[in-house]
This record gives sequence, C-alpha cells and structure tokens, in this order.
Amino acid sequence: MIYELRIYTLLPGRTGDWLKLAGEHAVRVRGDNYGKLEGYWQTEFGTLNQIYHLWSYTDLNERARLREALWKLPAWLNDYVAKARPLMLTQENKILLPLLQLKAPAEPGNLYELRSYRMEPGRVGEWSDLFKKHLAIREKYSKIVGLWQTEMGGLNEVTHIWAYKDLNQRMAARAAVAQDAEWQGFIGQGRPFLRHMTSTLLVPAPFSPLR
Repeated sequence: MIYELRIYTLLPGRTGDWLKLAGEHAVRVRGDNYGKLEGYWQTEFGTLNQIYHLWSYTDLNERARLREALWKLPAWLNDYVAKARPLMLTQENKILLPLLQLKAPAEPGNLYELRSYRMEPGRVGEWSDLFKKHLAIREKYSKIVGLWQTEMGGLNEVTHIWAYKDLNQRMAARAAVAQDAEWQGFIGQGRPFLRHMTSTLLVPAPFSPLR
C-alpha cells in the first residue's frame, strides 16, 4: 500500500469555490475507482488557501495505471480540470509509505493536525521505531490517525496526522504531554534526529472520508 498526499495552493479567497467544484465534480467522477480517497481538507492554521488530499493505491504501478485512465475521461477534463486550473497557484505531492495502519476517529466532527518532521539523513527508521515504542503514552491524550515515511517528495521525512474534537482539546492535549515525564523522555531521545518541523491544522471537507 502506498499513499499520495497532494497539496494545492489556491488563489486567496477561492477555497470555497474549489471545495464546491471538487464536491460536485471531482468526487462524483473519480469515486474510488481511480485511487481511494482517504481524506480531504482545507487549511485553518499554517499556510492559508491550501487544500490537502490523501489518496491510497496498492502500489506505484496501480497509481500510474489509474491516473492514466482518469486523464482520458472527458468528464474529468471538462467538468473539473478545466474549471479547477484557474483557481490554483501551485501543486505538490508526496508518495508516502505507511508506518502505522490508517485509523479513522471513532466519531466525525474533528479538527486534524498534520505534522511533518524532517530528520537527519538516514535516521527516519531509528526515530520511527522510537516513536512507535512510546506511542501508547502519547495516545493517552489524543489519537493518531496515520504515520508515514516519505518515499518521494521531501526525503528523510515523517508525516503524522492527529485528530482532535476542536482547538481547545488540542491545546489541552499539548499542554498535558508537556507535563508527562515518560513522553518528555522520548522527546529528549528523539530530538537529536530532528532537523525541521512543521504543523498544519486542517478542517475536513464535507465529502472527506476522514471527518
């Protein structure tokens, strides 16, 4: 299984137009026949006017085959792509290898935090093993949704997504882990591997499977 995280930066103020277009045309045309949609979000904090969407495929060969078939669909090209392009400024994507099984929250109505950590070259495996060893401690405060290693895109990166009911719960959870001696022990062990960290808060689209 591989995942593709696509990040689109839109013209300021056009996020609502994009989501309407995606919900009425992209989701209808694609369904899960051209890759499985796992999550679809807009940014709330971080770089604004961005759309994040996460897709899963069996492997890179399936991705290539399905995307080739998708781009032969007139409805995709005419009803969606032609109308979407004028709204976009940039596109980027990352191919991700799962380090944990994707787990949806128990209930919908969540805020999501995507954290991306760039490691010292060659140290992703060591950090990930250490993280997973201590994950039960961290999940006392909030639940992880997914954990991936970047295969293509920014190398030596780990991406993880967390679910919160709202921003207040996130702030409370972050404050609590800062006081947890066991988790802070992990932080001390893992810090030497880290070179750069980013955090983006995401709001799910109405049609996102992860809600």
